[in-house]
Amino acid sequence: MKTYLVLTSAAEHFAKKIKNGDFEVILPDLNRENKMYFPDGEIYVRLSKVREMKERRVIVLHSGAPEPNEGLVEMELLLQILKDNDIRAEIFFTYFPYGRQDKIFEQGETSAAENLIHKLVNYYKVKRIYIVEPHFAERDWVKNYPLVNISATPILMAKARQDFGKNILFLAADKGGQRRFKVKGFNKIRKNSYQIELELSKKLINSIKGKTVGLIDDLIGTGGTLLKAGELVKKYRAKKVVCLLTHALLKEGVEKIRKKFAKVYLTNTIKQPKVPQINITQLILKAISKYGRN
Repeated sequence: MKTYLVLTSAAEHFAKKIKNGDFEVILPDLNRENKMYFPDGEIYVRLSKVREMKERRVIVLHSGAPEPNEGLVEMELLLQILKDNDIRAEIFFTYFPYGRQDKIFEQGETSAAENLIHKLVNYYKVKRIYIVEPHFAERDWVKNYPLVNISATPILMAKARQDFGKNILFLAADKGGQRRFKVKGFNKIRKNSYQIELELSKKLINSIKGKTVGLIDDLIGTGGTLLKAGELVKKYRAKKVVCLLTHALLKEGVEKIRKKFAKVYLTNTIKQPKVPQINITQLILKAISKYGRN
């Protein structure tokens, strides 16, 4: 029995890459004018095949960028249609929007990430939520929800080893990355939303000379962290510096680092036109199939 994959507009770039007979790709219908938006800017969402989805496994595939706010409206309208038809869906985020707003730091704030997860599970009755390398993976509240953390970094590391050899030295951009990717790396001290400091141990500094260094981070925003890390390892006489990034969040950040590094490895969790990206479709389908069997 086929699994229905309902793709939001932010995930449409995966449609032609899904060539597995176990999955049927569904794209939401356009309005009568064959458009997704009304003249006033409101979005139109319809699933004409919703009745066929009853008693079947349904997964909404969504990327929370490059338009996080519009994307959330579209995603929630789709989930509401499914809920109205008594379909308990699953959802797969290739990139989770508002994922960095995952903790209350000051009075008057909210944890947007947890609030969204709570709403998906408790209002829309989503059965399982898959997320590619969520920023909040290590937060205590995560264990309260049916979340599946999917890592794309091993794919990037394998590609870098193919190109630069097995002796490439991988360094994570922060302590969280060190724990997630099981590599050593920088100690990142964040002064504010825009300023950071990076430190390396003396032992790591001594190991950099003459090596090809692969800098690993979960996403690229403005590029500030990676540019600073790149400058440091070059200062310590690295032979070459490449970087490995799961989420290409901001195109301007991507363009900055492409000019400074020998090679940049990016996945296609977020569509970035005219930017070379490594396809993770098989990673997505493999994860979905694994939990389908369970």
